[in-house]
Amino acid sequence: MPIKVGEEYLCKICGNKVKVLEAGGGVLVCCGVPMKLVEGS
Repeated sequence: MPIKVGEEYLCKICGNKVKVLEAGGGVLVCCGVPMKLVEGS
């Protein structure tokens, strides 16, 4: 799944949330696991 500017991602372990300001390749990871896209962001 491509990462797009404006999307928000949530860590299911610690609750950290990030908002994408500049798109790039790869996977967002926190606490050793991929972060989940927040639907409707």
